[in-house]
Order: sequence, then C-alpha cells, then structure tokens
Amino acid sequence: MRIHIATDHAGLEFSTTLQHHLAGAGHEVIDHGPKVYDALDDYPSFCIDAALAVVADQRAGVEALGVVFGGSGNGEQIAANKVRGIRAALVWNESTALLARQHNDANVISIGARQHSVEEAIGFIDAFIAEPFSDEERHIRRIAQIAEYETTGDIEDHPLTQG
Repeated sequence: MRIHIATDHAGLEFSTTLQHHLAGAGHEVIDHGPKVYDALDDYPSFCIDAALAVVADQRAGVEALGVVFGGSGNGEQIAANKVRGIRAALVWNESTALLARQHNDANVISIGARQHSVEEAIGFIDAFIAEPFSDEERHIRRIAQIAEYETTGDIEDHPLTQG
C-alpha cells in the first residue's frame, strides 16, 4: 500500500521513525514534508499535499492512505479535511483508529505527536492500515451524505435543508 505522510515541526521525529517502520512493513511511503526542522513551518501545505495525493491515488485505483502529524493533530486533520474526498480522523487510541476505517472509511488519520509515544502512534497506524471498511449500508449512506454536502452544499432529505 502507498502511504502519504505529512507533519509539522512537532511531528518530524515521529514522521522519520514511522517512514522507516512502514517501509520495513512493505509499504511505499511518500513524504510530503517538511524535510528539515523549522519551528515556524506552516503545516497546512504539507498536509493538504498529502491529502491531495491520497485522493489522486485512490481515483487512479492505487491503494493509498495518509497519515498526518502535529503537536495535537487537530490542525493537521482540519487541513487534510479541506481536500474534497478526504475523510481524515483524529486518532487517539487503537479503537478510534479501527472505527475510523470500519465506520467512516477514513483515508487519512491524524495523530498528536505531543500526545502519544512513537510506539503508540505505530500501533494506531498499523491498526488503521490493516482494518477494512465494513461496507455496512448505514455507513455507506452516511459517507454518501457527507460527500453530497461536500460537492453540492446540500444534504437531501435533511430537515434543515427543506424549504
């Protein structure tokens, strides 16, 4: 599987360690930056680039997921979620990593590098990558509603959108 990674300065050490771990597990890892430590870096461009690459790969039929890091993971998740077709989930334990895939078919996860050890992060990522989407109708329906809103700005049959 191809894994796209992006971070900010707070997650740079995590990113390097994870790239080695994922490559050792047989994944193709694409690093979207940063490449060097800069305490004043701006993470949105790195995370958006990674998210764009995940979407492009998935549309091309390439099996791909993304992982973004930051101090808390919040800003990185928000940035990734601005890309149409991305469902980025903030993950803080193995259960949230599994549910992100099972219920939301998340294609990017975000992890707070200042919130977790690198060993914990590796566990979250490995669980996320290994877990398939459930393909349950209720989850498919909900994901379709999100995609509809993302595309049209409307959700059909929603009480607040009825005129």
